[in-house]
Amino acid sequence: MSIKIRYSPAALKDLDDVWDDVFEASKSFDIADEYLSDLMKTISAKKTFPESGIPLYYRSLFTGFYSVNFKAYKAFYRIRDGYIEILRVLLAKCDYMKKLFD
Repeated sequence: MSIKIRYSPAALKDLDDVWDDVFEASKSFDIADEYLSDLMKTISAKKTFPESGIPLYYRSLFTGFYSVNFKAYKAFYRIRDGYIEILRVLLAKCDYMKKLFD
């Protein structure tokens, strides 16, 4: 079963920020474009098996969120009826719990 992927407005902004960060580090449009493309392909791979992501727990309780890792970033998503909702794409080293639940 393959389902659709939808990005929240916050996730779309996060993707713009990822591109900007990679461009600033590399000074290359091609590298930034390729990085973002590879990140989105990694996210898209979850369409076939959405529950294969990393489940996110807080105090031993499943939050309903999953994540997928790509290099320095984590994409957080929920499985909805008929689609995957990408909520945020954040640096793995940030306080993502606060950003997700604040």
